[in-house]
Amino acid sequence: MNPLKIIEKYYDKNSNLYDILVRHSIKVCEKALMIADKHPELHVDRKFIKEASMLHDIGIFKTNAPDIECYGTHEYIEHGYLGSEIVFNEGYPRHALVCERHTGMGLTLEWIIESNLPVPHRDMMPVSIEEQIICYADKFYSKTKFDNEQSVEKILSKLSKYDENQARKFIEWNERFG
Repeated sequence: MNPLKIIEKYYDKNSNLYDILVRHSIKVCEKALMIADKHPELHVDRKFIKEASMLHDIGIFKTNAPDIECYGTHEYIEHGYLGSEIVFNEGYPRHALVCERHTGMGLTLEWIIESNLPVPHRDMMPVSIEEQIICYADKFYSKTKFDNEQSVEKILSKLSKYDENQARKFIEWNERFG
């Protein structure tokens, strides 16, 4: 499987949005593989991490986020499940789960309902070790400052704005993967 070929079906290779998506995804991929290499005891599937980390944000083009060249009709928080539908329809159900489950530190059904989020009512929490590593690695890179890895403090500050459970989950994974 070549993730760039899938991305190129939905993104103009010569567009700023393609560049934003691919540059961000490469950074997430590099961080996720670094974590995998640091923790051989976890027995992660490196090939899967390479592929899924490149596809995790494929749904952003369907959202309205002009600061990153996205002019779709959906809210940004929806990009995970929207990307999941794309990747599932491409024939990669396991990769699709990474798309769906990487938003924040994952979304619980309870939090989705409680916060009235515009996403399907189902649990969207990272389950496999690969899903967890990609979700964790993603928090270190924005789509506007590609080369600047965010600090743990900045990530915690952002996550805490939404929900203390998100910050607690990040702390737990930082102890495990950091």
